[in-house]
Amino acid sequence: MAKDPMLKFVSKAQAYPEKRAPELRAEDFDEIAKRYAPEAAADQASRCSQCGVPYCSVHCPLHNHIPDWLRLTAEGRLREAYELSNLTSTMPEICGRICPQDRLCEGNCVIEFSGHDAVTIGSVEKYITDTAWEQGWVEPIEVGPARGQSVGIIGGGPGGLTTAEYLRVAGYDVHVYDRYDRMGGLLTYGIPGFKLEKDVVMRRIKRLEDSGIIFHCNFEVGRDAPLDDLRAKHDAVLIATGVYKARDIKTPGIGLAGIVPALDYLTASNRKGFGDTVEAFESGALNAKDKDVVVIGGGDTAMDCVRTAIRQGAKSVKCLYRRDRENMPGSQREVANAEEEGVEFVWLSGPKGFDGTDKVERVHVSKMRLGAPDASGRRAPEHDPAGDFTVNADLVITALGFEAEDLPVLFGAPDLNVTRWGTIRVDHMTQMTNLDGVFAIGDIVRGASLVVWAIRDGRDVTQHIHNWLQAKAKAAKVAA
Repeated sequence: MAKDPMLKFVSKAQAYPEKRAPELRAEDFDEIAKRYAPEAAADQASRCSQCGVPYCSVHCPLHNHIPDWLRLTAEGRLREAYELSNLTSTMPEICGRICPQDRLCEGNCVIEFSGHDAVTIGSVEKYITDTAWEQGWVEPIEVGPARGQSVGIIGGGPGGLTTAEYLRVAGYDVHVYDRYDRMGGLLTYGIPGFKLEKDVVMRRIKRLEDSGIIFHCNFEVGRDAPLDDLRAKHDAVLIATGVYKARDIKTPGIGLAGIVPALDYLTASNRKGFGDTVEAFESGALNAKDKDVVVIGGGDTAMDCVRTAIRQGAKSVKCLYRRDRENMPGSQREVANAEEEGVEFVWLSGPKGFDGTDKVERVHVSKMRLGAPDASGRRAPEHDPAGDFTVNADLVITALGFEAEDLPVLFGAPDLNVTRWGTIRVDHMTQMTNLDGVFAIGDIVRGASLVVWAIRDGRDVTQHIHNWLQAKAKAAKVAA
Protein backbone atom coordinates (compact mmCIF):
# COMPACT_ATOMS: atom_id res chain seq x y z
CA MET A 1 0.00 0.00 0.00
CA ALA A 2 1.37 3.43 -0.96
CA LYS A 3 2.23 5.68 1.91
CA ASP A 4 -0.18 8.59 2.42
CA PRO A 5 1.70 11.81 1.57
CA MET A 6 -0.52 13.94 3.82
CA LEU A 7 -0.83 14.75 7.57
CA LYS A 8 2.85 15.75 7.85
CA PHE A 9 2.11 18.76 10.05
CA VAL A 10 3.86 17.16 13.04
CA SER A 11 7.08 16.28 11.23
CA LYS A 12 7.24 19.26 8.86
CA ALA A 13 7.32 22.83 10.15
CA GLN A 14 5.40 25.67 8.54
CA ALA A 15 7.62 27.52 6.04
CA TYR A 16 6.54 30.41 3.84
CA PRO A 17 8.58 31.34 0.74
CA GLU A 18 11.65 33.25 1.87
CA LYS A 19 11.27 37.03 1.88
CA ARG A 20 13.95 39.28 0.51
CA ALA A 21 15.87 41.33 3.08
CA PRO A 22 13.91 44.44 4.14
CA GLU A 23 16.62 46.85 3.01
CA LEU A 24 16.63 45.27 -0.46
CA ARG A 25 12.89 45.01 -1.00
CA ALA A 26 12.40 48.61 0.16
CA GLU A 27 14.34 49.72 -2.92
CA ASP A 28 11.80 48.50 -5.49
CA PHE A 29 8.16 47.57 -6.06
CA ASP A 30 8.78 43.91 -6.85
CA GLU A 31 6.96 41.30 -4.80
CA ILE A 32 8.80 40.72 -1.55
CA ALA A 33 9.01 36.92 -1.78
CA LYS A 34 9.68 34.47 -4.55
CA ARG A 35 7.36 31.53 -4.99
CA TYR A 36 8.07 28.06 -3.69
CA ALA A 37 10.43 25.62 -5.33
CA PRO A 38 8.41 22.53 -6.37
CA GLU A 39 9.73 20.41 -3.48
CA ALA A 40 8.94 23.09 -0.93
CA ALA A 41 5.39 23.52 -2.27
CA ALA A 42 4.78 19.77 -2.07
CA ASP A 43 6.23 19.68 1.45
CA GLN A 44 4.01 22.48 2.71
CA ALA A 45 0.93 21.07 0.99
CA SER A 46 1.63 17.69 2.65
CA ARG A 47 1.11 19.31 6.08
CA CYS A 48 -2.67 19.45 5.44
CA SER A 49 -4.60 17.27 7.87
CA GLN A 50 -7.36 16.53 5.31
CA CYS A 51 -9.89 17.12 8.07
CA GLY A 52 -13.49 15.98 7.70
CA VAL A 53 -14.86 19.50 8.07
CA PRO A 54 -12.42 21.75 6.19
CA TYR A 55 -12.77 25.07 7.96
CA CYS A 56 -10.34 26.59 5.44
CA SER A 57 -12.93 26.05 2.69
CA VAL A 58 -15.83 27.06 4.90
CA HIS A 59 -14.20 30.41 5.68
CA CYS A 60 -13.11 31.06 2.09
CA PRO A 61 -15.77 33.25 0.42
CA LEU A 62 -15.30 31.21 -2.78
CA HIS A 63 -15.39 27.90 -0.88
CA ASN A 64 -12.31 26.78 -2.78
CA HIS A 65 -11.58 23.04 -2.72
CA ILE A 66 -8.47 23.71 -0.65
CA PRO A 67 -7.76 20.27 0.92
CA ASP A 68 -8.21 18.61 -2.47
CA TRP A 69 -5.75 20.78 -4.36
CA LEU A 70 -3.30 20.62 -1.46
CA ARG A 71 -3.34 16.82 -1.73
CA LEU A 72 -2.85 16.97 -5.51
CA THR A 73 0.10 19.34 -5.02
CA ALA A 74 1.65 17.04 -2.43
CA GLU A 75 1.28 14.14 -4.87
CA GLY A 76 2.94 16.10 -7.67
CA ARG A 77 -0.28 16.28 -9.72
CA LEU A 78 0.04 20.00 -10.25
CA ARG A 79 -1.99 20.39 -13.41
CA GLU A 80 -4.94 18.71 -11.74
CA ALA A 81 -4.44 20.97 -8.73
CA TYR A 82 -4.61 24.00 -11.02
CA GLU A 83 -7.73 22.78 -12.79
CA LEU A 84 -9.45 22.19 -9.45
CA SER A 85 -8.50 25.61 -8.08
CA ASN A 86 -9.68 27.22 -11.32
CA LEU A 87 -13.15 25.65 -10.94
CA THR A 88 -14.16 28.03 -8.16
CA SER A 89 -12.04 31.13 -8.84
CA THR A 90 -11.33 33.24 -11.90
CA MET A 91 -8.19 34.68 -10.32
CA PRO A 92 -6.56 32.11 -7.99
CA GLU A 93 -3.03 33.48 -8.32
CA ILE A 94 -4.31 36.97 -7.46
CA CYS A 95 -6.24 35.75 -4.41
CA GLY A 96 -3.15 33.78 -3.37
CA ARG A 97 -1.25 37.06 -3.28
CA ILE A 98 -3.68 39.56 -1.78
CA CYS A 99 -6.31 37.70 0.25
CA PRO A 100 -5.90 38.19 4.01
CA GLN A 101 -5.35 34.47 4.56
CA ASP A 102 -4.53 35.07 8.21
CA ARG A 103 -8.18 36.16 8.67
CA LEU A 104 -9.76 33.64 6.29
CA CYS A 105 -8.51 30.18 5.26
CA GLU A 106 -5.22 30.00 7.16
CA GLY A 107 -6.67 31.70 10.20
CA ASN A 108 -9.23 28.89 10.42
CA CYS A 109 -6.92 25.99 9.59
CA VAL A 110 -7.54 23.08 11.98
CA ILE A 111 -3.86 22.43 12.59
CA GLU A 112 -3.43 26.10 13.50
CA PHE A 113 -5.84 25.47 16.36
CA SER A 114 -3.76 22.45 17.44
CA GLY A 115 -0.62 24.55 17.80
CA HIS A 116 1.23 23.28 14.71
CA ASP A 117 0.86 26.46 12.57
CA ALA A 118 -1.46 26.69 9.60
CA VAL A 119 -0.83 25.26 6.16
CA THR A 120 0.54 28.02 3.90
CA ILE A 121 -2.54 27.93 1.69
CA GLY A 122 -2.14 31.28 -0.08
CA SER A 123 1.48 30.66 -1.04
CA VAL A 124 0.64 27.22 -2.43
CA GLU A 125 -2.30 28.66 -4.38
CA LYS A 126 -0.01 31.30 -5.89
CA TYR A 127 2.56 28.64 -6.77
CA ILE A 128 0.00 26.38 -8.47
CA THR A 129 -1.38 29.01 -10.85
CA ASP A 130 1.91 30.80 -11.57
CA THR A 131 3.25 27.39 -12.64
CA ALA A 132 0.13 26.84 -14.76
CA TRP A 133 0.78 30.09 -16.63
CA GLU A 134 4.41 29.16 -17.21
CA GLN A 135 3.54 25.67 -18.42
CA GLY A 136 0.77 26.83 -20.76
CA TRP A 137 -2.00 25.11 -18.81
CA VAL A 138 -4.07 28.31 -18.61
CA GLU A 139 -6.12 27.84 -21.75
CA PRO A 140 -8.02 30.49 -23.72
CA ILE A 141 -11.60 31.09 -22.64
CA GLU A 142 -13.90 28.72 -24.47
CA VAL A 143 -16.79 30.85 -25.71
CA GLY A 144 -20.19 29.23 -25.89
CA PRO A 145 -22.57 29.39 -28.88
CA ALA A 146 -23.67 32.98 -29.55
CA ARG A 147 -26.98 33.84 -27.89
CA GLY A 148 -27.63 37.14 -29.65
CA GLN A 149 -27.88 39.04 -26.37
CA SER A 150 -25.43 41.45 -24.79
CA VAL A 151 -24.58 42.56 -21.27
CA GLY A 152 -23.01 45.87 -20.30
CA ILE A 153 -20.84 45.77 -17.17
CA ILE A 154 -19.99 49.02 -15.41
CA GLY A 155 -16.69 48.57 -13.58
CA GLY A 156 -13.61 46.62 -14.68
CA GLY A 157 -12.55 45.45 -11.24
CA PRO A 158 -12.50 41.86 -9.96
CA GLY A 159 -16.27 41.51 -9.65
CA GLY A 160 -17.05 42.91 -13.09
CA LEU A 161 -14.27 40.94 -14.78
CA THR A 162 -15.37 37.71 -13.13
CA THR A 163 -18.92 38.13 -14.38
CA ALA A 164 -17.62 39.10 -17.82
CA GLU A 165 -15.66 35.84 -18.05
CA TYR A 166 -18.53 33.59 -17.01
CA LEU A 167 -21.04 35.35 -19.26
CA ARG A 168 -18.67 35.09 -22.22
CA VAL A 169 -18.32 31.36 -21.58
CA ALA A 170 -22.13 31.22 -21.69
CA GLY A 171 -22.12 32.82 -25.16
CA TYR A 172 -23.19 36.37 -24.39
CA ASP A 173 -21.66 39.47 -25.95
CA VAL A 174 -20.01 41.37 -23.12
CA HIS A 175 -18.95 45.01 -22.93
CA VAL A 176 -17.09 46.35 -19.88
CA TYR A 177 -17.05 50.08 -19.17
CA ASP A 178 -14.48 51.60 -16.80
CA ARG A 179 -13.46 55.14 -15.90
CA TYR A 180 -9.74 54.33 -15.89
CA ASP A 181 -7.44 53.92 -18.89
CA ARG A 182 -6.69 50.31 -17.93
CA MET A 183 -8.98 47.57 -16.71
CA GLY A 184 -8.55 45.92 -13.32
CA GLY A 185 -9.87 48.55 -10.93
CA LEU A 186 -8.13 48.39 -7.57
CA LEU A 187 -6.11 45.38 -8.76
CA THR A 188 -4.43 47.71 -11.26
CA TYR A 189 -4.32 51.08 -9.53
CA GLY A 190 -5.09 50.51 -5.84
CA ILE A 191 -2.78 47.65 -4.82
CA PRO A 192 1.00 48.23 -4.98
CA GLY A 193 3.27 46.04 -7.06
CA PHE A 194 5.08 44.63 -4.02
CA LYS A 195 1.83 42.80 -3.19
CA LEU A 196 0.58 42.24 -6.74
CA GLU A 197 2.89 42.76 -9.68
CA LYS A 198 0.97 44.32 -12.54
CA ASP A 199 1.87 41.81 -15.22
CA VAL A 200 -0.08 39.26 -13.15
CA VAL A 201 -3.21 41.41 -13.59
CA MET A 202 -2.54 42.36 -17.20
CA ARG A 203 -2.22 38.77 -18.39
CA ARG A 204 -5.65 38.00 -16.92
CA ILE A 205 -7.13 41.03 -18.68
CA LYS A 206 -5.53 40.07 -22.00
CA ARG A 207 -7.05 36.58 -21.72
CA LEU A 208 -10.48 38.18 -21.32
CA GLU A 209 -9.91 40.54 -24.24
CA ASP A 210 -8.74 37.66 -26.42
CA SER A 211 -12.09 35.94 -25.79
CA GLY A 212 -13.97 38.78 -27.48
CA ILE A 213 -14.97 40.78 -24.41
CA ILE A 214 -14.98 44.44 -25.45
CA PHE A 215 -13.38 46.90 -23.06
CA HIS A 216 -14.36 50.59 -23.04
CA CYS A 217 -11.67 52.43 -21.07
CA ASN A 218 -11.86 56.10 -19.98
CA PHE A 219 -15.65 55.73 -20.01
CA GLU A 220 -17.65 57.37 -17.25
CA VAL A 221 -21.32 56.55 -17.02
CA GLY A 222 -23.11 59.87 -16.70
CA ARG A 223 -20.38 61.82 -18.45
CA ASP A 224 -20.11 59.76 -21.64
CA ALA A 225 -23.58 58.23 -21.54
CA PRO A 226 -26.33 58.03 -18.90
CA LEU A 227 -27.31 54.68 -17.47
CA ASP A 228 -30.47 54.63 -19.58
CA ASP A 229 -28.38 54.67 -22.77
CA LEU A 230 -26.54 51.53 -21.63
CA ARG A 231 -29.85 49.90 -20.72
CA ALA A 232 -31.13 50.64 -24.23
CA LYS A 233 -27.94 49.31 -25.83
CA HIS A 234 -27.69 46.07 -23.84
CA ASP A 235 -30.14 43.37 -22.81
CA ALA A 236 -28.92 43.55 -19.21
CA VAL A 237 -26.58 45.80 -17.22
CA LEU A 238 -24.41 45.01 -14.21
CA ILE A 239 -23.13 47.72 -11.87
CA ALA A 240 -19.83 46.65 -10.30
CA THR A 241 -18.15 49.98 -9.66
CA GLY A 242 -16.84 49.41 -6.16
CA VAL A 243 -16.68 52.30 -3.69
CA TYR A 244 -14.11 55.00 -4.36
CA LYS A 245 -15.13 58.05 -2.35
CA ALA A 246 -12.63 58.66 0.46
CA ARG A 247 -14.22 58.78 3.89
CA ASP A 248 -14.16 62.31 5.28
CA ILE A 249 -12.16 63.35 8.31
CA LYS A 250 -13.47 66.42 10.14
CA THR A 251 -10.36 67.85 11.74
CA PRO A 252 -9.07 71.45 11.91
CA GLY A 253 -6.60 72.15 9.13
CA ILE A 254 -7.80 69.30 6.91
CA GLY A 255 -7.85 71.59 3.85
CA LEU A 256 -4.09 72.26 3.91
CA ALA A 257 -2.01 71.25 0.89
CA GLY A 258 -0.07 68.06 1.46
CA ILE A 259 -3.03 66.17 2.98
CA VAL A 260 -4.12 63.62 0.35
CA PRO A 261 -6.49 60.65 0.08
CA ALA A 262 -4.92 57.21 0.02
CA LEU A 263 -6.30 56.17 -3.36
CA ASP A 264 -4.97 59.31 -5.09
CA TYR A 265 -1.56 58.55 -3.65
CA LEU A 266 -1.57 54.84 -4.55
CA THR A 267 -2.94 55.46 -8.05
CA ALA A 268 -0.16 57.95 -8.80
CA SER A 269 2.46 55.46 -7.61
CA ASN A 270 1.00 52.62 -9.67
CA ARG A 271 0.81 54.82 -12.76
CA LYS A 272 4.50 55.58 -12.36
CA GLY A 273 5.09 51.83 -12.21
CA PHE A 274 3.44 51.53 -15.63
CA GLY A 275 5.72 54.25 -16.97
CA ASP A 276 2.98 56.89 -17.22
CA THR A 277 3.66 60.58 -16.86
CA VAL A 278 2.08 61.67 -13.57
CA GLU A 279 2.29 65.41 -13.02
CA ALA A 280 1.23 65.25 -9.36
CA PHE A 281 4.03 62.76 -8.72
CA GLU A 282 6.67 64.76 -10.58
CA SER A 283 5.69 67.93 -8.73
CA GLY A 284 6.10 66.15 -5.40
CA ALA A 285 2.46 66.47 -4.40
CA LEU A 286 1.97 62.68 -4.46
CA ASN A 287 5.57 61.64 -3.93
CA ALA A 288 6.98 60.80 -0.49
CA LYS A 289 10.66 61.21 -1.38
CA ASP A 290 12.64 62.95 1.42
CA LYS A 291 9.45 63.72 3.36
CA ASP A 292 8.19 63.04 6.85
CA VAL A 293 5.08 61.01 6.05
CA VAL A 294 2.14 60.37 8.35
CA VAL A 295 -0.52 57.83 7.32
CA ILE A 296 -3.80 57.85 9.22
CA GLY A 297 -5.65 54.53 9.39
CA GLY A 298 -5.19 50.89 10.31
CA GLY A 299 -6.57 48.89 7.40
CA ASP A 300 -4.87 47.19 4.47
CA THR A 301 -4.98 50.41 2.42
CA ALA A 302 -3.01 52.19 5.15
CA MET A 303 -0.46 49.37 5.05
CA ASP A 304 -0.15 49.80 1.28
CA CYS A 305 0.48 53.53 1.77
CA VAL A 306 3.16 53.26 4.46
CA ARG A 307 5.06 50.59 2.52
CA THR A 308 4.80 52.63 -0.70
CA ALA A 309 6.19 55.69 1.09
CA ILE A 310 9.20 53.66 2.25
CA ARG A 311 9.92 52.65 -1.34
CA GLN A 312 9.62 56.21 -2.56
CA GLY A 313 12.43 57.23 -0.23
CA ALA A 314 10.55 58.96 2.59
CA LYS A 315 12.64 60.47 5.38
CA SER A 316 10.33 58.90 7.97
CA VAL A 317 6.99 57.08 7.91
CA LYS A 318 4.57 56.96 10.83
CA CYS A 319 1.19 55.25 10.94
CA LEU A 320 -1.37 56.63 13.38
CA TYR A 321 -4.12 54.25 14.44
CA ARG A 322 -6.71 54.92 17.11
CA ARG A 323 -6.80 51.37 18.49
CA ASP A 324 -4.00 48.98 19.42
CA ARG A 325 -2.30 46.32 17.32
CA GLU A 326 -4.68 43.55 18.41
CA ASN A 327 -7.74 45.55 17.34
CA MET A 328 -6.59 46.85 13.98
CA PRO A 329 -8.49 45.68 10.86
CA GLY A 330 -5.46 45.28 8.61
CA SER A 331 -3.47 42.10 8.11
CA GLN A 332 -0.99 41.38 10.89
CA ARG A 333 1.40 40.06 8.26
CA GLU A 334 1.34 43.41 6.51
CA VAL A 335 2.04 45.19 9.79
CA ALA A 336 5.04 42.92 10.34
CA ASN A 337 6.30 43.54 6.79
CA ALA A 338 5.93 47.29 7.28
CA GLU A 339 7.80 47.25 10.59
CA GLU A 340 10.63 45.26 9.02
CA GLU A 341 10.88 47.92 6.31
CA GLY A 342 11.14 50.80 8.77
CA VAL A 343 7.58 52.02 9.40
CA GLU A 344 6.83 53.30 12.89
CA PHE A 345 3.36 52.47 14.23
CA VAL A 346 1.92 54.89 16.73
CA TRP A 347 -0.87 52.92 18.35
CA LEU A 348 -3.79 54.44 20.25
CA SER A 349 -3.46 57.77 18.49
CA GLY A 350 -5.51 59.90 16.12
CA PRO A 351 -5.27 63.36 14.55
CA LYS A 352 -6.89 66.28 16.35
CA GLY A 353 -5.58 68.96 13.99
CA PHE A 354 -3.12 69.90 11.25
CA ASP A 355 -1.20 73.11 10.83
CA GLY A 356 1.38 74.74 8.59
CA THR A 357 1.98 77.93 6.66
CA ASP A 358 1.45 77.16 2.97
CA LYS A 359 1.07 73.40 3.42
CA VAL A 360 0.87 70.86 6.20
CA GLU A 361 3.89 70.87 8.53
CA ARG A 362 2.61 69.27 11.73
CA VAL A 363 -0.01 66.83 12.95
CA HIS A 364 -1.41 67.40 16.43
CA VAL A 365 -2.18 63.97 17.81
CA SER A 366 -4.71 62.89 20.41
CA LYS A 367 -3.62 60.01 22.59
CA MET A 368 -6.35 57.41 22.88
CA ARG A 369 -7.28 54.62 25.26
CA LEU A 370 -9.68 51.72 24.80
CA GLY A 371 -12.98 52.00 26.59
CA ALA A 372 -16.06 49.80 26.64
CA PRO A 373 -16.89 47.62 23.62
CA ASP A 374 -18.91 49.32 20.87
CA ALA A 375 -21.82 47.80 18.91
CA SER A 376 -19.43 45.59 16.92
CA GLY A 377 -17.90 44.16 20.09
CA ARG A 378 -14.59 46.00 19.68
CA ARG A 379 -13.45 48.25 22.49
CA ALA A 380 -14.18 51.82 21.47
CA PRO A 381 -11.30 54.33 21.50
CA GLU A 382 -11.69 57.40 23.69
CA HIS A 383 -9.52 60.45 24.19
CA ASP A 384 -6.79 60.31 26.81
CA PRO A 385 -6.06 64.05 27.41
CA ALA A 386 -2.85 63.37 29.33
CA GLY A 387 -0.93 62.07 26.35
CA ASP A 388 -1.43 64.50 23.42
CA PHE A 389 1.62 65.25 21.28
CA THR A 390 2.73 66.67 17.90
CA VAL A 391 4.64 65.11 14.99
CA ASN A 392 6.21 66.74 11.96
CA ALA A 393 4.70 65.91 8.58
CA ASP A 394 5.37 67.07 5.01
CA LEU A 395 2.83 64.62 3.60
CA VAL A 396 -0.28 63.26 5.34
CA ILE A 397 -2.16 60.38 3.72
CA THR A 398 -5.68 59.65 4.93
CA ALA A 399 -6.63 55.96 4.71
CA LEU A 400 -9.88 55.85 6.63
CA GLY A 401 -11.89 53.73 4.25
CA PHE A 402 -14.17 54.31 1.29
CA GLU A 403 -17.82 55.20 0.78
CA ALA A 404 -20.19 54.96 -2.15
CA GLU A 405 -20.39 57.80 -4.63
CA ASP A 406 -23.81 59.28 -5.37
CA LEU A 407 -24.55 56.94 -8.27
CA PRO A 408 -28.13 58.11 -8.99
CA VAL A 409 -26.74 61.60 -9.66
CA LEU A 410 -23.46 60.42 -11.20
CA PHE A 411 -25.20 58.02 -13.60
CA GLY A 412 -28.08 60.37 -14.43
CA ALA A 413 -30.41 57.72 -12.99
CA PRO A 414 -32.52 59.36 -10.27
CA ASP A 415 -34.80 56.30 -10.03
CA LEU A 416 -31.96 53.96 -8.97
CA ASN A 417 -32.63 52.99 -5.36
CA VAL A 418 -29.82 53.23 -2.82
CA THR A 419 -29.55 52.63 0.92
CA ARG A 420 -28.95 55.32 3.50
CA TRP A 421 -25.22 54.57 3.12
CA GLY A 422 -25.36 55.25 -0.62
CA THR A 423 -24.83 51.61 -1.58
CA ILE A 424 -27.15 50.17 -4.21
CA ARG A 425 -30.25 48.43 -2.91
CA VAL A 426 -30.78 45.01 -4.50
CA ASP A 427 -33.01 41.98 -4.15
CA HIS A 428 -30.50 39.65 -2.52
CA MET A 429 -32.18 36.61 -4.05
CA THR A 430 -31.41 37.85 -7.58
CA GLN A 431 -28.95 40.77 -7.15
CA MET A 432 -31.29 42.88 -9.29
CA THR A 433 -31.86 46.54 -8.47
CA ASN A 434 -35.26 48.20 -8.65
CA LEU A 435 -34.55 48.89 -12.35
CA ASP A 436 -35.58 46.03 -14.60
CA GLY A 437 -32.58 44.17 -15.99
CA VAL A 438 -30.03 46.17 -13.94
CA PHE A 439 -28.02 44.10 -11.45
CA ALA A 440 -25.38 45.16 -8.91
CA ILE A 441 -22.63 43.37 -6.99
CA GLY A 442 -19.49 43.87 -4.94
CA ASP A 443 -18.55 46.81 -2.76
CA ILE A 444 -21.21 49.07 -4.28
CA VAL A 445 -23.72 46.71 -2.62
CA ARG A 446 -21.73 45.40 0.37
CA GLY A 447 -19.75 48.50 1.25
CA ALA A 448 -15.94 48.36 1.24
CA SER A 449 -14.92 44.72 1.38
CA LEU A 450 -12.40 42.22 0.01
CA VAL A 451 -11.44 41.34 -3.56
CA VAL A 452 -12.38 37.72 -2.92
CA TRP A 453 -15.94 38.74 -2.03
CA ALA A 454 -16.22 40.72 -5.28
CA ILE A 455 -15.14 37.61 -7.19
CA ARG A 456 -17.70 35.54 -5.29
CA ASP A 457 -20.44 38.06 -6.11
CA GLY A 458 -19.40 38.07 -9.76
CA ARG A 459 -19.63 34.31 -9.88
CA ASP A 460 -23.03 34.22 -8.18
CA VAL A 461 -24.69 36.98 -10.21
CA THR A 462 -23.85 35.27 -13.49
CA GLN A 463 -26.59 32.69 -12.97
CA HIS A 464 -29.13 35.37 -12.04
CA ILE A 465 -28.33 37.40 -15.17
CA HIS A 466 -28.47 34.29 -17.31
CA ASN A 467 -31.87 33.28 -15.90
CA TRP A 468 -33.25 36.76 -16.50
CA LEU A 469 -31.94 36.92 -20.06
CA GLN A 470 -33.34 33.48 -20.85
CA ALA A 471 -36.76 34.57 -19.61
CA LYS A 472 -36.49 37.76 -21.64
CA ALA A 473 -35.59 35.85 -24.81
CA LYS A 474 -38.45 33.41 -24.25
CA ALA A 475 -40.95 36.23 -23.73
CA ALA A 476 -39.75 37.93 -26.92
CA LYS A 477 -40.15 34.69 -28.84
CA VAL A 478 -43.68 34.18 -27.56
CA ALA A 479 -44.59 37.78 -28.38
CA ALA A 480 -43.30 37.34 -31.93
